[in-house]
Amino acid sequence: MHDFLIGDRMIGVNQKPFVIAEMSGNHNQSIDRAFAIIDAAADSGAHAVKLQTYTPDTMTIQSSGGLFNIDDPDSLWKGRNLYDLYKEAHTPWEWHAPLFEHARKRGLLIFSTPFDETAVDFLEGLNVAAYKIASFENTDAPLLKKVAATGKPVIMSTGLATLSDLDQAVNILRSNGCKDLVLLKCTSTYPATPENTNLVTIPHMQQMFECHIGLSDHTMGIGAAVAAVALGARVIEKHFTLNRADGGVDSAFSIEPHELASLVIESERAFLALGKVQYGVQEVEKKSLRFKRSVYVVKDVAAGEVFTSENLRVIRPGDGLTPKYYEKFLGKQARVALKAGTPLNWDTI
Repeated sequence: MHDFLIGDRMIGVNQKPFVIAEMSGNHNQSIDRAFAIIDAAADSGAHAVKLQTYTPDTMTIQSSGGLFNIDDPDSLWKGRNLYDLYKEAHTPWEWHAPLFEHARKRGLLIFSTPFDETAVDFLEGLNVAAYKIASFENTDAPLLKKVAATGKPVIMSTGLATLSDLDQAVNILRSNGCKDLVLLKCTSTYPATPENTNLVTIPHMQQMFECHIGLSDHTMGIGAAVAAVALGARVIEKHFTLNRADGGVDSAFSIEPHELASLVIESERAFLALGKVQYGVQEVEKKSLRFKRSVYVVKDVAAGEVFTSENLRVIRPGDGLTPKYYEKFLGKQARVALKAGTPLNWDTI
């Protein structure tokens, strides 16, 4: 399992987490808002911003009835028609070039999720650094082949896929030119709950597919994402908006700028805290040894006087003998007179 670059950002087990702000449809059909989302992502410390490249016509057809209408009572989009929903949520293709230019000026990597083969051709013209495959497309073999053939790194979400589905998808990608792959643990509910996020899948997935793993996180807040880093995730994708109260197709499960800033900071802290297997006293801890407990004379003791629990105690600081010797001294005689506040050592008996 090798490290690789997405743009100028190294992806690897020993690399800091790569945080992607997913714009999705949170621009609410305003290019000015899209620019503002990019600015907010950059100001929050994200490493990349991601778009979605489709039109309602590349996604579906204009039809109603049956599954073309969303009738799930628990769906955020209950009552919506698919074509109309995608018309509202899509990012106009003519926006892509100015958004790419703006993101790059702000020091952000920018790439996209293509939803059909024409989107791949379009994105190649924008010199994307990587491609994202959405959960709903991870069994779309023609799309996988098209993306893999670009030779660009691929980040693929694994929601709605069995282990067999993922094995087939990974084989298609690798056999068609994909050398650099990240799989994102993903739960395709909006929002997802912590209970159905199942982060312990991350190390198992890494072992099964011998590639880097991340999390496409639809839960509220940042706790799941930070925990994922501790389990090996090195790419974190979160839907991002300026303000959930502004509404929009994905706003309900998107994080705001202050949350994104926290995610960047805390995911990096989680990574740095992993460290290595370590016991004993680290160099940075040595000064704290003085505050460990040790055996002290706490009342004046005359030469020849017996040590008792009244004149001998285990207290701080730590420059006397360690507490394990306390009981060995009880009943022994002091060799010399000792003042209260004297640390006990072998020369005192």
